[in-house]
Amino acid sequence: MRHDDPRLPTSPGFWRSPLRGTWFTSVLGLVLLVGITVLFVTGLVSYAAYNPNLAPVNDQTPDKGILGFYLFSWPTNPYWLYRLTQGLHVTLGVTLIPVLLAKLWSVVPKLFTLPPARSLAHALERISLLLLVGGGLFEFTTGVLNVQLDYVFPGSFYPLHFYGAWVFFAAFVAHAALKTPTALRAVRQRRRDEAELAAPRPDPPTVSRRGALWFVGGASLLLLVTTAGQSIGGALRRTALLAPHGGADPGSGPDGFQINKTAAYAGIDARTTGGEAWRLVVTGRDGRTVRLSRTELLRLPLHSAALPIACVEGWSTSDQWWRGVRLRDLAALVGYDGDPPDVLVESLQLHGAFRRAALRANQVADPRSLLALQVNGEDLSPDHGYPARVIVPAAPGVLNTKWVARMTFGDL
Repeated sequence: MRHDDPRLPTSPGFWRSPLRGTWFTSVLGLVLLVGITVLFVTGLVSYAAYNPNLAPVNDQTPDKGILGFYLFSWPTNPYWLYRLTQGLHVTLGVTLIPVLLAKLWSVVPKLFTLPPARSLAHALERISLLLLVGGGLFEFTTGVLNVQLDYVFPGSFYPLHFYGAWVFFAAFVAHAALKTPTALRAVRQRRRDEAELAAPRPDPPTVSRRGALWFVGGASLLLLVTTAGQSIGGALRRTALLAPHGGADPGSGPDGFQINKTAAYAGIDARTTGGEAWRLVVTGRDGRTVRLSRTELLRLPLHSAALPIACVEGWSTSDQWWRGVRLRDLAALVGYDGDPPDVLVESLQLHGAFRRAALRANQVADPRSLLALQVNGEDLSPDHGYPARVIVPAAPGVLNTKWVARMTFGDL
């Protein structure tokens, strides 16, 4: 059977949709040009928020090499910074899915053109398109699975998504450099029927190209409405039907707000957190160490801060009122009376990537950074980190360690 047989996808006659054309593809491509650029920047911002070059325990991609460049330490102001950037990253990523799929559909005939390579330059272009399409599908798929807490992919999400993003974005930049001038010209001139993308023998249209764009936009709007509430919070959280923490009811009362890991999941029970069993071990300058019970912590000067919790999956809580001991005051107990240093925080949790986490000196020094003992006027519940947890402004949720057992202050 010949490759130009209209029954085969390698034949232009196989593709009959009247919607395909340069104008339609260009509009979708320009939307993705802006959207994917924002996704890449907010993704790098999210990774920087983990301070991966601070300590090995924070670094989920230890072999990143020159890809791991960071220009600043993650700040604590504004306190809602990570809630904004990661909420934008996840919500925009979900919202762009219909645009991405429509764009791929609009150019799918070109993926089947023969011969596969007419020259070396053409072969390189086809390879870049393979990386672009494959990388895009990989990034969006793993991102959605991570949002849904469905880790069916092999390995850790962090390095997979990180390296995949660099491969995809490199191909994306090359493609954008070649195609953006053409796309802008096509949109301005409303060129809709070039033979390069249009079907040579199209079927009768049942919807206009503008109508198809409205359909794609409506699908994106629907995903926006059913996702954004997870990071906005309040009454809108109930609209986040596609978000893992948007529809779940966390209960009522002072501890009635979202969590990721329960105490049972982390292997925490009363035998390790009870008054007689639990002591916070704080180590500092020259090995100076103090051990504090929860009662002794409650006798120290206590401070309050209104802070949210924001997680990499894009969900966040509204501001909660936390009360506890300032991290910089704990540093002073072990010899750091002036500017406090970095701190390594260790949890009672026995397994998991973030049972230990490091915080930078600027995070320790912030007066709103607390070893929290209470929230919203009541003692922490076991699921929220009883007997004590860290809460730091603008830090990703996993760095706000729960069930704290040990804190080691010093240069990390």
